[in-house]
Amino acid sequence: MTEQTIAALADTRIVVINGARQTGKSTFVGELLAEDYAKEYLTLDDASTLSAAQNEPEAFLKLLETPAIIDEVQRAPELFLSLKKIVDKQRKPGQFLLTGSTNVLNLPKIADSLAGRMEIQTLWPLSQGEIAGHKEQVIDELFAEKIPLGKKSSKKGITPDDLLNRILIGGYPEVVLRPTTERRSKWFESYLTAIIQRDIRDLANIDGLRDIPLLLQLLAERAGNLINFADVSRVCGISATTLKRYVNLLENVFLTVLLPAWFTNKEKRLIKTPKIFLNDTGLLCHLQKVDAQALENNRTLLGPILENFVFMELKKQSTWSKTQPQLYYFRSHSNQEVDFILEAPNGKTVAIEVKSSATIKADDFNGIKTFAELNTKCIAGIVLYTGEKTLAFGENLYAVPVNALWET
Repeated sequence: MTEQTIAALADTRIVVINGARQTGKSTFVGELLAEDYAKEYLTLDDASTLSAAQNEPEAFLKLLETPAIIDEVQRAPELFLSLKKIVDKQRKPGQFLLTGSTNVLNLPKIADSLAGRMEIQTLWPLSQGEIAGHKEQVIDELFAEKIPLGKKSSKKGITPDDLLNRILIGGYPEVVLRPTTERRSKWFESYLTAIIQRDIRDLANIDGLRDIPLLLQLLAERAGNLINFADVSRVCGISATTLKRYVNLLENVFLTVLLPAWFTNKEKRLIKTPKIFLNDTGLLCHLQKVDAQALENNRTLLGPILENFVFMELKKQSTWSKTQPQLYYFRSHSNQEVDFILEAPNGKTVAIEVKSSATIKADDFNGIKTFAELNTKCIAGIVLYTGEKTLAFGENLYAVPVNALWET
């Protein structure tokens, strides 16, 4: 993300880096400080700094030497009107770099006050390529029609143990460094407690904090599926109205991610209910209380977790992709479906289906074919699977090893 952030600081008055806690935002801005892209750094996790920002926001900001970094800015929404005044008075780029652990666009009055003055970038847990030390270019290769992926290399399918290990660890930097399942589990427990007691409490004054862990677990069990508020409400005993508010809170702190349906105005028969995913499969497996043996023995359990894994890899890669596609899923009332649709700004699309199997059949492309008939700008259909070879199943239809997503 460094290149995008530096580019944004060169032409935008305020740059916001947001994302869940512990995804590396503070480390990232520390690197910018070390490279002299900012002159001052303050964090609102410090009680005195937070109090000053809340009580005298304009005076607080005027003392800062710009470019300045303000960490965890969501803790003082009072700052944003004063930020607007300052950057409107002096219209130079790169005055403030803000970080936040909640989606600032959903904080009261913030989106309107800084519209046209800020660029928002989202930092997710590490991708598999980032863990290995490189950033993947798969999305741009797909839209450049450099298909099939992996054909010119010796790339082989991923081993079952390697795949399960990657899924169970996920991408949180602290978790990646922990050597055992027990130590990773302890981290996730502490992490969820901190977010619920801090970020969610700060974001909304609610009485139901004790309901959030159960709700998050129920959503984890439904990851990769259409979100059914009536069903979840029945199971957890929370009213539908309150439930939707709680789900919105979890999305605002980046623990859950909603995937909308792809549809056109001409095609009213497509289902428009969003799918729900978690931001990290390590966290997902922790909440579901599953280990490698459970995933290995139960393909029904593995399927949606692998789908969540691929979704987040695509979501992460899209943040630095030059194509900047939007992600959707496709499903019709006749149950023809595609797990993911990547749609570029020019309307071109790539359809991606995920299979946990090491073998692929022609029928696995049926949903993709249905989508391609509906969307004439579909340039490729990919089935990601756990096998070893890239195989052609028709014009622009390919079965591709899932590890092609992150291996160079």
